[in-house]
Amino acid sequence: MNIHLKTSLNNIRRSPFQALAAVFVLFVTFFVSSILIVFIYSSNQLIKHYETRPQMIVFLKDTASEEDVGSLKTKLESDGRLKKVAHITKEQALEIYKNATKDNPLLSELVNPSVFPSSLEFSLNDLSYAEQVISELKNEEIVDEVRYTASLGGEESLTDVVSKLRQISYYIRLTGGIFIGFLLGTSLVLMIVIISMKMSTRRNEMDILDLIGATPSFVRTPVFLEAIFYTLAGVFSGWFLCFVLVLYLTPSLMEYFQEIPILPQDALGLVILFGLIFAAELFVGLLLSFFGSVLAVARTRKRK
Repeated sequence: MNIHLKTSLNNIRRSPFQALAAVFVLFVTFFVSSILIVFIYSSNQLIKHYETRPQMIVFLKDTASEEDVGSLKTKLESDGRLKKVAHITKEQALEIYKNATKDNPLLSELVNPSVFPSSLEFSLNDLSYAEQVISELKNEEIVDEVRYTASLGGEESLTDVVSKLRQISYYIRLTGGIFIGFLLGTSLVLMIVIISMKMSTRRNEMDILDLIGATPSFVRTPVFLEAIFYTLAGVFSGWFLCFVLVLYLTPSLMEYFQEIPILPQDALGLVILFGLIFAAELFVGLLLSFFGSVLAVARTRKRK
């Protein structure tokens, strides 16, 4: 076994409670970080769903000819801001009404296709295009009215919903970022304190190493390895617990949100998401261990 690795493991065994304290703080830091990252990802997916899913209905005048309707449909299909353009005839509108009122057949018996206007339906690629698209469509001669689907209570309600979701997501990111920064700062300070305490107890050993001509890197390397061990244990345990928790809750979340993909719906997508989270947290953790050990060594050597 490498002498530096052996020395770092011996140092950990000599003071296990200090090692556990460092690992526990890092565990809490990266567990909370993983939860917040998943929460931010899910909130972004929720916002994206409501921004892209809203369907707009363009009710056409009864005087509109098939040629005019076809021309407008072609125009909408070529518009890069829109997707899933469909023409709903009067007969199709009646069928939709019958399906919606199938529990009360008397309602459907009292109507005929002439009661319903034909319409064009489409979805927006981004909700920010809504006002511009509505304004352009209202200038079309064959357009009688433009509406959002009623699932969210109309145009104003939908805009309010997305605006509130964006605001909530912003505050989640801001608060989460501040909280994670606080936890990382706490972890850094604790790591510096613990490593400094350990080096203080080994001062005689370090003095002997200096006397026999040991290089600074020879003295520092076991400290770096010890900090890396704390980081690996803390990052992996925090990330793994979050991963297991999300796996356990995913079926319930999918059932509750149904078609809203707040999390990847396939196992590979979920593994990739958590793989990226782990890689990012490991990178941050290694930076934390590097700076913590460097500052601890510098602090201890300065006090010598």
